[in-house]
Amino acid sequence: MTDPVAPPSEQSIPAQHRLQRRTLGILTATQMIGGTGIAIGIAVGALLAAQMAGTALSGLAQSSIVVGTALFALPVTRLMNARGRRPGLGLAYLTGAVGAAIILFAAWRGAVPLLFVGMFLLGAASTANLQARYAAVDLAEPAHRGRQLSLVVWATTIGSVAGPSLADPADKLVHRWGAAPNSGPFLFSVIAFVICAVVVLVALRPDPLLTARTIAAAAAPATSASAPVAIPAPRPAADAATTSAVRTATRPADPVAAPPQQGFRAAAREVAASPSARLGLAAMAVGHVVMVSVMTMTPVHIREQDSVDALRVVGLVLSAHIAGMYALSPLTGWLADRIGRRRVILGGIGLLVAACAVAGLAGHDTVRLTVGLCLLGLGWSGTMVAGSTLFTESVGSTNRTHAQGFADLVMGLGAASGGALAGLVVAWSSYATLTAVAAVVTVPLLAAVLRPSEGGVS
Repeated sequence: MTDPVAPPSEQSIPAQHRLQRRTLGILTATQMIGGTGIAIGIAVGALLAAQMAGTALSGLAQSSIVVGTALFALPVTRLMNARGRRPGLGLAYLTGAVGAAIILFAAWRGAVPLLFVGMFLLGAASTANLQARYAAVDLAEPAHRGRQLSLVVWATTIGSVAGPSLADPADKLVHRWGAAPNSGPFLFSVIAFVICAVVVLVALRPDPLLTARTIAAAAAPATSASAPVAIPAPRPAADAATTSAVRTATRPADPVAAPPQQGFRAAAREVAASPSARLGLAAMAVGHVVMVSVMTMTPVHIREQDSVDALRVVGLVLSAHIAGMYALSPLTGWLADRIGRRRVILGGIGLLVAACAVAGLAGHDTVRLTVGLCLLGLGWSGTMVAGSTLFTESVGSTNRTHAQGFADLVMGLGAASGGALAGLVVAWSSYATLTAVAAVVTVPLLAAVLRPSEGGVS
């Protein structure tokens, strides 16, 4: 039995701030490393699939990763709800490492079905990177949630930009050891994901989710009236009370750390009953669907316009797109805290519509197409950062992790469907038609944002 520790006091606030800063540092580091491994895989996945299965099936590589990312959100968040962020993120990264290893083996043996199994498992690493944004706000103060979530999103910029540029030297290096062409980069994905798993499992202590639950329970009148609760701090050596609190926060069996689970159905009902949670989910899902649909078909559009210099142009345009997605996310988070979540979502919708208009009317103009894809990334950043922040603070702590997993599942499956339908739209009509359809998809979200909020939700 642990010694009783006094309820939260003003002296415990600096300790919480130190723990939050430490948590952000760990998450930022893993986002950089994990983002590199994911970007490397995405950069060459379609090429490897085309080499092994033909051009007609090459699109299944990206689709397998996206579906894997969506579906792994369920078991990962279930584990997080029971035992905390640390084992959930660690398991997701290790699963991604197994997927990258299977891809290497499939390429060596020429096993096409096994290749797509590996791509599906690789999506678990992307699940970890997405879930990290929620871990960033477990201990954040309400006034800083948008900024601190956006910092973790921003860290993905380094990995996403560096990953594709490392693919070619990585492939050449590993090819010397007998690896199949275009498979070498996945060895580096294995290494990156294993490093992320080790860092999370070893360093992410105390667990931010379990600590946040302990603090919330200690602050509740019923709890403080019945029995004292431990208050965790990032440095267990500070004093005996702090040591006891950290152990309490990190022990999965503790009734405070692991409240009764209600499951994904209860989480879905809670989201459906909350207008602000529905809006946050809609912002994330619609922004992701529009971004993935247009971005997926942009390389095809470029190749049709300029088959000679297509790779260079694709690299230029997608680099601008990635920069738009991540580079300014801290500013997006600051604005979400400063002027409100709804206004930033509204701005994101405006940027998405502007992006569709600029890209759809760009024709052969590479500069205009680059501007359009950069705007597309900025619009995604607005809806994702503000939507994630609004969603997280609009659901209760008991089912929050289940609700977050449910949100990422909806978002991922929507993006996978949008990407698949985008190809059909372009084949039936044109890239310009696709951008027009994508712009129309934002209309229901626009109506939801403009609807008067209930309860003064910003």
